[in-house]
Amino acid sequence: MSKKNIADQSGFVYSTDPNFQFNRTQNETLETLEPAKQNLIIQLDKKQRGGKTVTLVTGFVGKENDLEALSKQLKNFCGTGGSAKDGEAIVQGDQRDKVLLWLQKNGYSKSKKK
Repeated sequence: MSKKNIADQSGFVYSTDPNFQFNRTQNETLETLEPAKQNLIIQLDKKQRGGKTVTLVTGFVGKENDLEALSKQLKNFCGTGGSAKDGEAIVQGDQRDKVLLWLQKNGYSKSKKK
């Protein structure tokens, strides 16, 4: 199999350009910032969720595992379900006040609330 046919993570499979060079880039692992330096934004969202309301925590800078741990702690504190994907922690329901309280209690900088 030639190197020209190897797919990358963004879905690139083949090029008709004879001079094309596929450069694999290593994913840079972001170091997780300490809580005081995180600039998290808390939002309420209903879009593309079947009319159900969720609380989004965006702006997290760090490793995916740390985001999943943050999401799990928020879900446990709020007593609801949720997930972590695409750089966002998702908590089911309108939990903005509880999420803000937990973030401030655990040393995160003053979060913006929209």
